[in-house]
Amino acid sequence: MAFVAPQALGMALFTLLPFAAAFGLAFTAWNGFGMPEWVGLANFVDQIFDPLLHRSILNTLILALVTVPIGLGLSMIFAVMLNSIRRRSVYLLLLFAPVVTSQVAIALIWQQILRPDGAFSDLIARLFGVIPPDWLGNPYTALGAVCLVTIWASVGLNTVIFMAGLQNVSPAVLEAAQIDGAGVVTRFFRIILPMVSPVIFYQSVVAFISSLQTFDLVFVLVKNAGPDNGTRTIVYHIYDIGFQKSDFGISSAASIILLALTLIITAIQFGAQKRFVHYEE
Repeated sequence: MAFVAPQALGMALFTLLPFAAAFGLAFTAWNGFGMPEWVGLANFVDQIFDPLLHRSILNTLILALVTVPIGLGLSMIFAVMLNSIRRRSVYLLLLFAPVVTSQVAIALIWQQILRPDGAFSDLIARLFGVIPPDWLGNPYTALGAVCLVTIWASVGLNTVIFMAGLQNVSPAVLEAAQIDGAGVVTRFFRIILPMVSPVIFYQSVVAFISSLQTFDLVFVLVKNAGPDNGTRTIVYHIYDIGFQKSDFGISSAASIILLALTLIITAIQFGAQKRFVHYEE
């Protein structure tokens, strides 16, 4: 218990206590000063009918549905390719560098790249002879730019984890399939994917939860939730109401709604795992 105590104390102070405070504040009106005033379910009713919350949920779901499948797919491809290379330290270093880099630094670098006169726009103009849009200032491209940066920043960690999962794939099974005439594509879909499906499932759950909590990248990369709130995520919505408008009661209610949404999506993923996740018996 003495060894467990520091971790348990930290969890109580920085996780359980703030959660209990947020849950209590969700039923009150409080601007950060004085005593909270009990309002019951008024904050939840306000958020359910708030168009900004609807826009935030839609943007967040689009971000998750785009970045998670594409990010995990690219990571699996990189993992299979690197797993067949002996001297892969340099490639792993390049892929993993964004993972250990501050999200703020990543956002600032990509902000310069995606400027109207930045390197990305200049490359497109040279290749296709057209004037590209303002990637971060256009409501139709801002969320896509955020998805691009999110995928770029997450591929490295997923690749390393998938490479660890590939170590459980027996070379003897792959060799036997090759002798029986199975090609590269068949071995990948019929042997490798089923055997690493528990790792894929775990990463998909973690990636979805992480996508639902996107904040710092959007906050720095696109100012003021982007044009026409095009990149306004749920966590940014919570921050905007709580720390910009000083309405911590409604902000706490929005955070509880985010918790409920996260639990629903995670439950759906756990329910769907029976169809595609194969555990060794």
